[in-house]
Parts: sequence; C-alpha cells; structure tokens
Amino acid sequence: MINALCLILTLHVVGPPVVEDLNVLDGGNPNGPTWIDWNDPGLMLVHHLNGLTRECLASREDEVGKLKTAEEWKARQIKVRQTLDQILGPWPDRSPLNPRVTGTLQKDGYRVEKIVFESMPNFYVTGALFIPEGLKEPRPAILKVIGHSASAFRRDLYQNVILNLVQKGFVVFAIDPLGQGERLQYFDPQTGKSTVGSATREHSHAGVQCFLTGQSIARYFIWDGIRAIDYLTTRPEVDPNRIGVTGLSGGGTQSSYIGAVDERVLAVAPTGFITSISRLLGSIGPQDAEQVFYHGPMLGIDHADLLEVRAPKPTLQVTTTRDFFSIQGARETAAEVHRAFQTLGHPERFDQVEDDFGHGFTKQNNESTYEFFQTFLDLPGRVEEQSYPFLTEAELTVTETGQVSTAFESENVFSINRREAKPLLERLKESRRDLDQHLPQALSEATRLSGYRNPEAAVAPVFRGQYQREGYRVEKWGVPGEGETIIPTLVFAPDEPGTRPAIIYVHGEGKTTDAAAGGTIEELVRRGYVVAAPDLLGYGETTYKFRQGHAPVQPFFNALMSGRSVAGINAGDAVRVMNFLQDRDDVKPDQIGAIAIGDVGPALLHAAAFEQQIQWLVLADSLMDYQSIVNHELYDVNANSLVAGALTAYDLPDLLASITPRRVAVVQPRTHQRETATSDQIASSLGFVQKHAKDRLRVETETTDLLELVQWCVAP
Repeated sequence: MINALCLILTLHVVGPPVVEDLNVLDGGNPNGPTWIDWNDPGLMLVHHLNGLTRECLASREDEVGKLKTAEEWKARQIKVRQTLDQILGPWPDRSPLNPRVTGTLQKDGYRVEKIVFESMPNFYVTGALFIPEGLKEPRPAILKVIGHSASAFRRDLYQNVILNLVQKGFVVFAIDPLGQGERLQYFDPQTGKSTVGSATREHSHAGVQCFLTGQSIARYFIWDGIRAIDYLTTRPEVDPNRIGVTGLSGGGTQSSYIGAVDERVLAVAPTGFITSISRLLGSIGPQDAEQVFYHGPMLGIDHADLLEVRAPKPTLQVTTTRDFFSIQGARETAAEVHRAFQTLGHPERFDQVEDDFGHGFTKQNNESTYEFFQTFLDLPGRVEEQSYPFLTEAELTVTETGQVSTAFESENVFSINRREAKPLLERLKESRRDLDQHLPQALSEATRLSGYRNPEAAVAPVFRGQYQREGYRVEKWGVPGEGETIIPTLVFAPDEPGTRPAIIYVHGEGKTTDAAAGGTIEELVRRGYVVAAPDLLGYGETTYKFRQGHAPVQPFFNALMSGRSVAGINAGDAVRVMNFLQDRDDVKPDQIGAIAIGDVGPALLHAAAFEQQIQWLVLADSLMDYQSIVNHELYDVNANSLVAGALTAYDLPDLLASITPRRVAVVQPRTHQRETATSDQIASSLGFVQKHAKDRLRVETETTDLLELVQWCVAP
C-alpha cells in the first residue's frame, strides 16, 4: 500500500509565503529542477501515439520484407487493392457527369475550355482543360491535381507546369480540389471567404465529420480524380490509353491515391508528398484529413503501397531534399518500391528524382517530370522548361459567381456525409428500442472502436513532493499511464488519519484550474474526500502545441491510424488513477466517484461505462453527443474527445445509459457549438436515457452547486 500520510515535520518559521508550483512534470518552473525523463510533457501524447502507429507499421514491414518472388508481390498487390477499397469505400455510383463548358479562351499555341462536371449528383467539380493547337490525332492527357493553394490551379507555380505540358503537346486537365479555388465547402457569401479558415482547415473540418461515420474524406478527393479521368476519356482529343496524373504537395497526395486505385492511369508522378508514415510522424506529424487513411497503418498501408500497387506501371517519385515531407522517408520508400518493380521485371519503370530545395517545384524536377511523361506516354519532344505568359485568375474563373456553392444548388462533403450518416443514426435509434440487448453490444463496440485497453499491472507511482495547507496537503504524483507515459496528478488529502471516499476530479483546462486554496477541490476535501486531480494526456501539462494555422486535430488523426482514440486512451488512464487511489491506505476503495468538467467529459464517460468500480459520475459542460457534429455544418469541439467510427455502433448517450443503476449528474450539457443544450435538444439526445435511468440520472441546464451534486450522487 502507498503510505498516503506522507507526513513531514513543519518548522514554524516566519518567512515569505510559499509559492506553490503544482506542475508535476518538468516545465512549470524554469528555475526548478530538470527531470530528464519528463522534460517535454507536451509531446508525451504524440510520442505515445507515434509508437502505437509504428507498431502497426512494423507488422507491415515484416510482411513486405519477406516478399521474394513476383507471385508474392502480386498477391500483396491484390491485398493492398482490397484494403484500399475497404478504407475508402464504398465507392459512389458512376452517376452522369453532366459536363458543361462555361467559357473558352484562345491562347498562343493552345486553347482553354472552362469545365464544370458532377462527380456525384449535384457535387460539382470545376476545372480547366488545356488543349494543344492543331491536333490531328488523340494525344496523351495529364490530370493535374493541385496542392493547398487558395486559388488552386490558377496560381502561377501550377500554371507554369500546366503551360509547359500543354506546349509540349499534352492535353492537361486541371481541377479544383475540395476546399480550394471555386469549391470552398464552407463558403460565406457575406465575407467571400471560408467560415472555417484555410484549405487545410476546410479539409480537416469536413474530415472529422467523415471519420465519425467511419469514412475518410480521401474518398471524395480520389473520386473527383476518377471522374475527371472519366471525362477525359469522352474527349476526342484524348487517347484513353495514355493518361497520366501529377501534382505537388496535396496534389502529390491526390496523384498517389488516384494512381493507386484507378488502373487507367498509365503513368503517375507525385511530387512533394511521398515519404513514409513513420518518418512523417517523427517530423511534422499527420497532416490534413485527406492525407490520413481511416485505420490505414492498422490495416498495413504505408506510402510505399500507393506506388507498389501500381507496379510495373511507370511511376516517378519527385522529391526535394529540404522538404518538410522527410527526404529520408522518401529515400527509404523509394528503395522498397524499386525492389517491387525489379522483382516484377521492370526496374526501369520506377525512379526517384530529387533536387536541393524546400517544399515546392524546381526546374530540374519539372523537367524530369516532363521527360517521364514524354517517355512513358509516348510523346517525345524537348524537355527544357520554358516561360509562358500566365492567365489571370479572372480568366480562369469557371462559374458565374466564382463558387459552386452560390452558382448551383450544390452538395458539399458535409451534406453527403450527413445523408450517409442518417441510416447509421436510424439504426442506432431502432436498436435502442431494446436496451437490454442494445447496451451490451454498444458497450462492446465502444470498447473496440475507442481502442480502450484494460490497464495492465500497476507500476509504482513516483512521488514528487507536496505542499502543506491548512488541514490538508497537496501531493504531487507521477502516475504511470499507458505505455511509457506519465499522468501528472495532484492528490488533495486531509491530514487527519482514517479512510475516506475519493473523487477523480478531471478538468479540461488542467488539474490546477480548481486547485487553489479556497477553491472547489478544497471544499470537497473539507467535506471528507480524498481528491485526485490528473492531467490526462493532451490536457493541462501534457497539452500538445499545434502548428500555427493548422486545426488541432493531429492527435485525433494519429490515434485513429492505429485503431485507437485519445478518448479511449484517456479512459484507460482515468481507470489507472482510480487504481492508484484504491491502493492508498486513506481511501475506501469501494467508494470512488468521478467529476469531469469540459472537454474531458467524453473520456470519463467512456471510463465509467467500461469500469463498474467508478461508483458515480458528474459531467459538467461536457459534449452531449457525437451525432450533432455530423448533423450540423459548423461545430466547435475538441477532437481529442471524439472516437472515429463511433456512429457506426454507438453514441455518448448509449454510454450514459449503460452506467445506470449507478448515479450520473449531467450539468449544462454542451452542443456541437459548445452552447448549453436546450430542453428540446436534451430530450432529443438523452430522452431514451432519462426514460431508462429514471431517478438515477439528473440533468441540469443551469449552473448547479457541485457539492450538492456530489451529495446527490452518493446518497443511498
């Protein structure tokens, strides 16, 4: 048992008041001692998630490392294609494209047709078709997909490649990606801008909604490319047997994907994207939602697979040495891909080229790309890059209003995903008619989808010191979490000997939020409780600092790649804190409850649902459900509280229902916009729980005294 008294002799010496540093890990006090093991707590979550994903990748590497023969590589290709279909599917039907030409430009040596087509019904794709002058026979065509530029293919650096290709005789079709150019998904006509921010934020905002339904937004990017190729094959100027795809950055992502899943792509040249997931994790981390495959590494998919599945079709990997996409990972991937092409008998059809540059195009790499397409699409000519006059953005505007959302009655990713989520939610509603059967199944699926793991055998916690206050002390503990992580935890314990009930008190703003003398936690201690206040991973001391301009979704994306979730990991760590309390000699082990305030609410709800020894639960200012996020275009939630794929099997109210007959108090439940839910919203979301739990569930829409709620929870 842990000696919970931790008593020390106090010398009553007059002196300056003690300034409390309630950080447990290093970093709270720049003048304090350095703890080498815990010197960067903000990256603890990231390191742990990286390790989980790398475990998945290690299994893949072991499998690929054993491939020796062409037959074995071909079997691997079949497996990868099936896995990609599983990750990205189900693919939409090939509905009518309904293409239209909205304008034509005649330029020196080529003409431009401004095109809009529907990759899905009422889901519009804008683009520009560049056609060389004087064609006498069908030519090879290049689909040019674009990186994260607000103006998309209209930007000068993209036009440079497009114009060089068309002047060399290629038909080039450049299309706007989702969230860019004329395809903003969250366009505000009043401001003329996106309501959620940059292209990366547009992609990830919609991507989170897709992940909740078990889908990847990558499907939309790929399907747009596939349908663009469908359109190209209808054009008399195009030889359908000589089609290539290329793009930079996000365009490198798209060209890699399209080349992997569409067998009509004869030659592909992704630029500035291909590295390896392991090297990506060790450098900039997961990027936009479309670059993150749902459960990809867990199912054995890495960047190399996107190229190897094509072998032996011509493939060029275009890289730069100072790209933020790791050149080391690019070289390692190229070595593996080369082995596949060599074993399949055509090593000359794969190459990696690189230039000394940052993230972007270079003349040398561009000329390698031109030569690659000239060789393998059978259109020989001069490879030298030339300068051509750029077209203005106005010239290349395709729609009448400049945005498909205002030019047409247009669908967007949100509306399609909401429609696809509807049968999932209806199935949940129907299943809830028989809660005796539904709740055990929902709990089982919640365990699987959240990636919750029962805590392993306890490792000894580390005592970091304490502060004496009047009548109680504040102990600082490093409680071992999942893997090699540490849960920084404060324990507030009365001085008088004896055993007491205990409370796990978790706040989304960090453990110190209510920890001050005279604060809420002190009041609970004076009522006779031992209180443990941990910072679960991603909160408080362990908050991850996001890159400027990027949405705070990287841990959520990282976790789902390995089939885990931050919420599920946090739930396991909350149980570890409970076990820590049970091992103390001042705690009654069968009288432990939990209070969760803010964004940590869903994690504690999972923990209480999975662990029956948590006797009661108070949720304050906590997200009420996941379904409201997919049902509303705009939302504001902490992605760490979400579970990818949850809505395929359960939602937060199902966990709430599963906790009864234990008591639960829900105070000011929050909507998808962090607003206090109305009575109607509560009835819609929690009505079946209230009916099931009866007097064991208390829902308050007004600020309620926390101590009174605890008293209600522990009442007989």
